[in-house]
Amino acid sequence: MKIIEKWNDKLESQNAADFYNAYLETEKEVYTRILAEKMEALKGTVAELSKNFGMEDWVFAGFMDGINTSLKEPADIENLEEDTLLDLTIDFEKLYYNMINVKAEWLYTLKEWDNILSVDKRAQIKKQHTIDHTAVRDKVGRNDPCPCGSGKKYKKCCGQ
Repeated sequence: MKIIEKWNDKLESQNAADFYNAYLETEKEVYTRILAEKMEALKGTVAELSKNFGMEDWVFAGFMDGINTSLKEPADIENLEEDTLLDLTIDFEKLYYNMINVKAEWLYTLKEWDNILSVDKRAQIKKQHTIDHTAVRDKVGRNDPCPCGSGKKYKKCCGQ
């Protein structure tokens, strides 16, 4: 059984909610450490990195599943083995954006972000997230200028 499959099986088990709630605390501790130590790069085998962060290898695979979209080069988490050598570079701006996107307030409000991204930069990322996730109506109103460029109102031109 592959490491990530063990993680997925645990999430689908009957006591998944209890496990996941405990995992979220572990995840918070790992991110706190990564941010506090400004660990932009994670290098080593899955076994070494999981031991370094105090996790079992399959729990580390779950962590990798979460951070994978915030890496400069995503890892092949489907084929992780204990001896898989990882050389991962974290894109902190993308990580912050993704934490906002999944509404992980317990992570994007960590005080350790102060040493990574300025308050202005974090506000800019939050603003960009809001812009990216705001619905925009493309419908032309009756009294708007016609999109054909005639200079007439839409209702007197193409809207007839």
